[in-house]
Amino acid sequence: MGLIHLYCGDGKGKTTAAVGLAVRAAGAGMRVVFTQFFKTGGSSEVRVLEQLDGVRVMRCKTSPGRFANMTEEQRAQARGDYRVLLDCTLEHAQNAGLLVLDEAVSACNHGILDEDRLVRWLETRPKGLEAVLTGRNPSGRLLGLADYVTEMKKLRHPYDRGVRARAGIEF
Repeated sequence: MGLIHLYCGDGKGKTTAAVGLAVRAAGAGMRVVFTQFFKTGGSSEVRVLEQLDGVRVMRCKTSPGRFANMTEEQRAQARGDYRVLLDCTLEHAQNAGLLVLDEAVSACNHGILDEDRLVRWLETRPKGLEAVLTGRNPSGRLLGLADYVTEMKKLRHPYDRGVRARAGIEF
């Protein structure tokens, strides 16, 4: 059928849910394209996804990390790099069953990805392609386009007590 999933909110679990769906899809024999924005690709789940048959992990080799920490020059570089990454990702997704665009919502919110272009592509995506977008504060357009909207809501998180992200749990 090819539906759109949106995992959003301020809580932990957006990427984890997307990874879980990618593993499920790969286990069912679907081809998966998994792309991350604003992440370096060094997290534990990416290493596992790269080992699965039928899963293609794509990311920018020049990822400058968190938007808040970028200089204006890095933001301009990210816009160009992520435009190319999105083009390449969408080309590979033509023959996939599942496309994951991890942190694409955040990239759109910060003007690093062109939301108009992404929405146009999602509206005309290949028949049967499931698409997942993750990130905080999705626009009304993305919310309206999604068939599934799952909000992860933080009620409590150890980070608020000074506990840093832990390998295998948060990354």
